[in-house]
Amino acid sequence: MRILLAAAMAVTMSGAASAASAAVKSAAEGRLELESTAIVNASPQKVYEAIGKIGSWWDPAHSYGGKMTLELKPGGCFCEATAGGGVKHGEVVMAMPGQFVRLSAPLGPMQDWGVSAAMTFALTPAEGGGTRVVLSYKASGFSAGQLQAAPGIDAVVGGQLTRLKAFVETGKPT
Repeated sequence: MRILLAAAMAVTMSGAASAASAAVKSAAEGRLELESTAIVNASPQKVYEAIGKIGSWWDPAHSYGGKMTLELKPGGCFCEATAGGGVKHGEVVMAMPGQFVRLSAPLGPMQDWGVSAAMTFALTPAEGGGTRVVLSYKASGFSAGQLQAAPGIDAVVGGQLTRLKAFVETGKPT
């Protein structure tokens, strides 16, 4: 991924508005826990299906410029096809239609750091209609202090939820 942390810091410093609430729950050497929440004006099933259309909403600034896909089934690949190659960004470890998607997904440079990471989309009906989406991202392992850059990583992960919400509600991620 194109320098995940540098791009994230730029987003953080720009003060970009977000339709999702985000929180760094904990960050220290060797571990990180993030959580972002959004209310999406659609049914849990529609949000679930949109997660599977990841190439339509994932921010291309955090990709290698290829075609991104996500198979919503255990063992399904969050992959990106590039000219002559590709990237496996993550693997689905749990898929429950309309309720839950969990990926084993050490994103971007974390693949090189020796880090394990879980990215979870939990979907529940929202009070008053729509779907409450909680996106959590938990990482741990050797990172030479990089996981402590939590605000930058949080901006990237939270930004994806903002783009998912916009895609579900308008058909466009921005």
